Amino acid sequence: MSRIERVVTHGTFELDGGSWEVDNNIWIVGDDSDVVVFDAAHTAAPILAAVAGRHVVAVVCTHGHNDHVTVAPELGTALDAPVLLHPGDEVLWRMTHPDKDFRAVSDGDTLRVAGIELQASHTPGHSPGSVCWYAPELGAVFSGDTLFRGGPGATGRSFSDFPTILESISTRLGALPAGTVVYTGHGDTTTIGDEIVHYHEWVARGY
Repeated sequence: MSRIERVVTHGTFELDGGSWEVDNNIWIVGDDSDVVVFDAAHTAAPILAAVAGRHVVAVVCTHGHNDHVTVAPELGTALDAPVLLHPGDEVLWRMTHPDKDFRAVSDGDTLRVAGIELQASHTPGHSPGSVCWYAPELGAVFSGDTLFRGGPGATGRSFSDFPTILESISTRLGALPAGTVVYTGHGDTTTIGDEIVHYHEWVARGY
């Protein structure tokens, strides 16, 4: 039976000359045989321990910030799995992995694991290549840093844009069922319905 497991790792997010301590969520989706790993944050060992020898269909990077791709090539090699990223974030990827490649993801791409489908939705704003992955059978969306409990992801640094993230949330995530659980890149889960009701507040205060 398909399930969602969480691993939390600690490290730093670095961009524009700044460095911030962060805890990152890594989501492992699948069953006792096959899984997909969402994001490759900070340290490989706890992720490998959670995978526990299962076949990994892909290591999916929701976006290219260093704290989400830290050990992606290492995991890809160790798990014999492709590393997926939207090419809009190649410039960010190269800041961390200048000599490593990834497999390009496009809007509308799908992955199948453990009898369920994961659908890629390009949601730029936090970064140009941010992608959320929707799993209809699980009533879940893996949002990376596009949407959190309490509002949109940050847009105050290079390669980000507030109007763009608002459009992504309203047109893409806001179109999902209200009960869809949002599995975020940092912090606690939420639901689409609990967040989207505050959309006009975000617009008004320039969140």
